Amino acid sequence: MRLLAFTLTVLTLVPFASSLAADRPNIVWITSEDNGIELGCYGDDYATTPNIDAFAKMGMRYSTCWSNAPVCAPARTTIISGMYPPSMGAQHMRSHLNMPQALKMFPQYLREAGYYCTNNSKEDYNLEKPGEVWDESSRNAHWKKREGDQPFFAVFNHTISHESQLRKRPHSAIHDPAGVTVPKYHPDTPEVRQDWAQYYDKLTEMDEKVGNNIKELKDGNLLEDTIIFYYGDHGSGMPRHKRWPYDSGLHVPMIVYFPKKYEHLAPEEYSANGVSERLVSFVDLAPTVLSICGIEPPKMLQGSAFAGKFATEDPDYIYGFRGRMDERIDLVRSVRNERFVYLRQFQPHRPYGQFVHYMFQTPTTRVWYQMHLDGKLTPEQDHFWQTKPVEELYDVENDPDEVNNLAGDPEYRDTLKKMRNALFSHMNSTQDLGIIPEAELHARVPEGSPYDAQRNGQLLDNYGEVLFAAAAASQAPVESATKETIQMAFSHPENTVRYWACQWALINKEDGVSRSRDQLLRRLDDESSSVRVAAAEALGQYGRKEDLQKSLDVLVKAANLEESDVYTAIAALNALDNLDDKASSVRDQIADLPAKVKKMPPRTDSYVPRLLQKTLADLDGEPLP
Repeated sequence: MRLLAFTLTVLTLVPFASSLAADRPNIVWITSEDNGIELGCYGDDYATTPNIDAFAKMGMRYSTCWSNAPVCAPARTTIISGMYPPSMGAQHMRSHLNMPQALKMFPQYLREAGYYCTNNSKEDYNLEKPGEVWDESSRNAHWKKREGDQPFFAVFNHTISHESQLRKRPHSAIHDPAGVTVPKYHPDTPEVRQDWAQYYDKLTEMDEKVGNNIKELKDGNLLEDTIIFYYGDHGSGMPRHKRWPYDSGLHVPMIVYFPKKYEHLAPEEYSANGVSERLVSFVDLAPTVLSICGIEPPKMLQGSAFAGKFATEDPDYIYGFRGRMDERIDLVRSVRNERFVYLRQFQPHRPYGQFVHYMFQTPTTRVWYQMHLDGKLTPEQDHFWQTKPVEELYDVENDPDEVNNLAGDPEYRDTLKKMRNALFSHMNSTQDLGIIPEAELHARVPEGSPYDAQRNGQLLDNYGEVLFAAAAASQAPVESATKETIQMAFSHPENTVRYWACQWALINKEDGVSRSRDQLLRRLDDESSSVRVAAAEALGQYGRKEDLQKSLDVLVKAANLEESDVYTAIAALNALDNLDDKASSVRDQIADLPAKVKKMPPRTDSYVPRLLQKTLADLDGEPLP
C-alpha cells in the first residue's frame, strides 16, 4: 500500500512540475561590450542600429541605466553577485577575491529552481566562483542544448564593439568620420573622428548580431515565451568614457521585452515602444531576474528588483565607482539622480588621464595627450590631463558632456549637499572597502571574504572613523591641521588611518609634508607596507633633499616582488613613476627588479611589467610604450 501511495503521489506531481516549468518564462540577456547609448533608439541620428531600434519598439527602454563600474570586470562582478563590488573589496580592475560565504552567484539560484543556465561566453568576474555557476559557459553555450521544455536563462555577449576593435587598422568604413559629433572634451582631429566613426561602425556590426539572437528565438517559436533584456556593459571604449564614473562611462542602453503572456511580471510602467524613467543599474539585475522567476532575492543582495513578483519602489539615486584601473591606483565614487551627477575624488592629486598602457593604445588617447604636452588644447579638452577637483557636479540635462562643474556654484549648493550626503550614506551603509589600500586589504584578509571579515568585526571595527579620515585627507585644508591632530592621525592604531594621514600630506604638497615631516619619516618604518609607500612618496615628492634617498630606498624595496607582495609593488612603482627624474639615481635598481615571480595572485601578472616599462621609458627619455 505504501508503494502504491508513493507511486500515485509521484504521478500526481509529474504533471504539476511540467506545468510549473511551462508557466515559467525563459529569459535571454543580449549584451554588448564597451558601448553607451549611442544608438538610434536613444536619439542618436548618426547611429545605424536598425535591429536594436526595432527591438526597442517591441519592448521598453530605460532612459537612465548605469553600469555601476565603467570597466568590464567590476561591472560584471556587480551583475553576477547583485552586490556593489566595493562592499566586497572587489572593485579593482582586475582582482580576485572570495565571495561572501552566504552568497551565491545568481545563476546558481536559478539552476536550483530548475532553470538551464548558459553563458556565451565572457565571465571576467573579480570573485572566485562558489561552485558550478553555469550549466555551460563557453562559445558554444546555447539554450538549444536544454532538455525538453526546461525553462532557460541564456546570456549572449558580443565583443565586436570592444575598445580593442576601435583601433584596428585597416578598417572597412560604414560611417563617414566627417559626420561625427566630437564631444567637447575631445580635440577635433582626424584620429579622434576616425576612432569615433569606427566605434559607430562596430555598433552597426554588433546590431546585426543582436538581430540574429532575436531571430533565433522567433525561428524556435519561443519569442512569446521569452523575456529579453538587451544592454551594453559600460560606456564606449573611447578615453574618458570607459574607466571613468562619469555619466559618459556609466550610462548604458537597457531595453526589456515582456511578451503578452508574461506582462504580469513586467514593470508597472511597461508598454511596447515605451520608455521608463526609473533609475536602474547593474546591481539591480540579479534581484530582478530572480524576482521574475518567482524567487525571492536573498536579503543581503544590495540591488533592487525592478520587475517580477518582488519588484520594489523606484530608487532616488544610482551609484558608480572607480578603483584601480589595471596598473594605476585611484579612488572615485559617483552618484546620479534624474538630472545631476556628483563625483567625489579621494585622490585628487592624481590626474584623470593617468597612463594606463591599454588605454594608450587607442589613437585618440595618444593624439589627445600629445596635444596636451604641446599646449594645443582648449581648457575643456585639457581638463582630463590635470589633477582633479575634490568634488564635481554636473547637470546632464543641460550639459550632457559634463564639462561645466557646478560644485562651486552657490546656486547649486543644496543640490551638492544632497548628492554628497547620498554618496557618503551609501558608502557607509554598504561598508565600501575602497577606503582600505589594496595591499592592506589582502594582508589583513589573506583567506575568506573581506565582506564577511568586515561584518564579523575582523577588518575595520571603526569604519566611520576611517571613512572620515579618507574624506578629510582629500579635502581638509592645511591650516586646519594642528600639531595635535597631525600627531593623532599619524600615530593612530588603525593602519588605514595612518595611510590616509600620509595621503593628506601628499595631497597638500609642500605645505602638507613640511607640517608632518617628522611623522612621515617615522612612517617609513611602519608595520604596514601601504603606509610606508605613501609616506615615502610624500617625502620623495615634497620633502627635503636629504629625505629623497631614504624614500627611494623604501620604494625600491617595496617594488621588489621577491621581498614584497604584488599589490605593494604596484603602489610602489606608481610612486616611483610619479617621482619622474627624482628617481633617476635608482634607475639601474629599478631595471633589475623582477617583473614576475612564480607565485602571482590570479589576474595580476601584467601590471608590474607595464609599470616597470613605463617608469624606465620615462627615466631614459624614450617615447611612451
